[in-house]
Amino acid sequence: MSTGQLLSIEPQELQFPFELRKQISCSLNLSNKTDNYVAFKVKTTNPKKYCVRPNTGVVLPRSTCNVVVTMQAQKEAPTDMQCKDKFLLQSVVASPGATPKDIMAEMFNKESGHNVEECKLRVVYVAPPRPPSPVREGSEEGSSPTASVSDNGKDPHFQAN
Repeated sequence: MSTGQLLSIEPQELQFPFELRKQISCSLNLSNKTDNYVAFKVKTTNPKKYCVRPNTGVVLPRSTCNVVVTMQAQKEAPTDMQCKDKFLLQSVVASPGATPKDIMAEMFNKESGHNVEECKLRVVYVAPPRPPSPVREGSEEGSSPTASVSDNGKDPHFQAN
């Protein structure tokens, strides 16, 4: 968990169970540890690949906000299942009573003297959960797949006269 002065962010790593042609979502929990209203903004290195909702918002004092990051369906598997995509979550103290409509890009501008906290989050692909095999070990017929036919292709229990 990232422990900045304003927000605790969980998890630090966005894990997507990668599957071709499937849209996948991952949640971020933002916890405001202060008595202030905290505005946040989420940026990514690959905006065409991800949808972030909400991508800006206000976390009320001593409360939490859930952000859903959705990776669009991919047509090709990445090399070695590696992902270089990253997210940047910026947070700043907002005025009391602030709402998402009050958030301006200017608030996150460090050059303007704003105290902007930043947390970098990386993206990791994980293997998708495997569905259980439809064939159970030791099937109900009681025969093992290797016991019925010998190596020469003849049934060892059958003798021709």
